[in-house]
Amino acid sequence: MTSSEASSSEASLSEASSPEAADYHKINLKLQKLFQGFKLTRKIAEDLESVCKWIVFGEKEGQSSNKETNKKKKIQASNEIKSGETTKPAMRPIKRWCCNHWNYIGSSSSSFHSHFVSFTLSTTYRVNSLSQQHCIHQSALVNHHSQTLEEEAMTISTPQLVRFPLLMDDSDTTNYSACTIPWRLPSDDPKVPTPTELSWINLFCSGIPSYKKRAASDTSVPDAANKAEIYAQRYAKILEDMKEDPASHGNPLDILLLCRLREELLKELGFRDIFKKVKNEENAKAISLFENVVRLNDAIEDEGKRLENLVRGIFAGNVFDLGSPQLAEAFSRDGGMSFSATCENLQPRPWIIDDLDTLKMRWSKKSWKKVIIFVDNSGADIILGILPFARELLRRGNQVILAANDLPSINDVTYSELIEIISQLKDEEGRLLGVSTSNLLIANSGSDLPAIDLTKVSQELACLATDVDLVILEGMGRGIETNLYAQFRCDSMKIAMVKNTGVAKFLKSRMYDCVIKYDAV
Repeated sequence: MTSSEASSSEASLSEASSPEAADYHKINLKLQKLFQGFKLTRKIAEDLESVCKWIVFGEKEGQSSNKETNKKKKIQASNEIKSGETTKPAMRPIKRWCCNHWNYIGSSSSSFHSHFVSFTLSTTYRVNSLSQQHCIHQSALVNHHSQTLEEEAMTISTPQLVRFPLLMDDSDTTNYSACTIPWRLPSDDPKVPTPTELSWINLFCSGIPSYKKRAASDTSVPDAANKAEIYAQRYAKILEDMKEDPASHGNPLDILLLCRLREELLKELGFRDIFKKVKNEENAKAISLFENVVRLNDAIEDEGKRLENLVRGIFAGNVFDLGSPQLAEAFSRDGGMSFSATCENLQPRPWIIDDLDTLKMRWSKKSWKKVIIFVDNSGADIILGILPFARELLRRGNQVILAANDLPSINDVTYSELIEIISQLKDEEGRLLGVSTSNLLIANSGSDLPAIDLTKVSQELACLATDVDLVILEGMGRGIETNLYAQFRCDSMKIAMVKNTGVAKFLKSRMYDCVIKYDAV
């Protein structure tokens, strides 16, 4: 869109006589900016505008309807999106648009589909809310145009979280609970912390100094050192309160709550991403090593041995975890870890949970059609561990979805960061060292924690996952501390390294032992 067109659009917006018209122009501008890097054909652009009109006015394929019908359609869309029922008629124009242009989108960019589904699902609900409140402000719009694309994505993203569709339904025999380790029994006194709760509270206490150090050095936050000290004192006080009364700051007391309180406190003090600098540094290092790691994997002719090497790479990459107090201290002291050395020094097999041989058998006999991987850390974890594995799946003809966090948490890779990493690794033809990425999708998981509750994922992810036949949860937070025993309607794999004493005690394992749990359906 040219500057004159943008000025014209903004002028039209300022002159809009109705909230609906203002909504339409506002969304149209956002869509133009969101997809400005994509080369859209005229037909796609026209269809995109039709969907934009439908979001605001309730129109379908350019056909108008009366005001009362429009209002009912908007209410219907809002209700369906809030309930997660995205297959009902209110979502059909969006799904039809994606399907009609899938071949073009897939060859143009692996992230286009994820961008569009994420935008439409979040914006349809948000626009309905804005129209009802009649609160579109020109000053807010001016500020909006000065934002970066990443900040803009956060501004328009108000996701409604839904249950992951491939989880087994709750029943008498199957009852999903995100947290793996039981911190208390029903018979325990609710006012007295259990030994397990105390040990985990102490573990989180031990991580405060490293978080304080990272926060104090965050140059994007004014008076960072003073605010970092406030964070340390307040979070320590919260943890001390829990030692007196486990329910003092929420119930149930579990790893999700401890992570949530820590992240909320940091954000309240203005710390958006205290690990941003180290993530960027480690991403740059890993990107420089990516080609060599992939070439070494490709040189292994035996399929089973190549798979094992890829799995070992995932374990080695997963060591880059600054949420672990022990690893954070080692990383700060040594300035990083060697990926190749870590690969060579993994704990010997058999690992504490070791289904690698079963996976090898399935790998040789079964080709999944669509695989989703819930990814973990930045740096070597995603770039040298997960991406070579995902590339191998793509080479086998699988469609692959990489699900990353919506917002920053510790050194976990975010959705927007992962899109940037992939763009840096692809060549001019959109390939990862000779392998097409047309079947690679990047999805926003909807999470902002280093662990995940699968009853609360983004609608974008739920929509994309309905026909997945292999679910992979990678990393200690998503695959051991939560979801280790989660049951799915399809094959699943949990893969991670044991990196804290609480997990090691529960599993009766060594520190830095490995877990690969494969469940076939």
